[in-house]
Amino acid sequence: MTFTATQWSQVATLLGREPRGLEAIPVMDGDGHPRVIRVASLVDGKPFPTLFWLVDAALNYRIDQEEARGLIKDFQARVNADPRLQASMRADHEAHIRLRDSYLAEDDRGALQAAGFADVLQERGIGGIADFTRIRCLHTWYASHLVVPNTIGGLLDRHWAAATVAAAE
Repeated sequence: MTFTATQWSQVATLLGREPRGLEAIPVMDGDGHPRVIRVASLVDGKPFPTLFWLVDAALNYRIDQEEARGLIKDFQARVNADPRLQASMRADHEAHIRLRDSYLAEDDRGALQAAGFADVLQERGIGGIADFTRIRCLHTWYASHLVVPNTIGGLLDRHWAAATVAAAE
């Protein structure tokens, strides 16, 4: 586990409950506060395909606002129209599966196998998504993006940069 008791408490406060499966805090802000947590792939004996969770309250709120304005629909339309974006998202999901697998302890791998869930984590990408052409949730994409840059996180960064430029004009 790569976090302190203070960071554990910060995560609990941000989540509004005790964290389950917390393994690490891979991204923190400039003041050392958690922004993204890494969660175990096996939690309470069940597969847990969402590897990274965005816990930064300000970022969560900002993404909530974007989702409420329909940004997922806008991004999804761009993806649907662009085979390059589709291929890039597939590559993101495949890389995410390999990364998640690299964190999986042998005991957990055995428990997943014994419970009949061995393939679940090999079939689910970022945010537990099975359809690698769908976005579903900007929060999970952005949490993953802050750890390892990805296509949808990059689109969101560019969207925010364009909005900042437009606001300044």
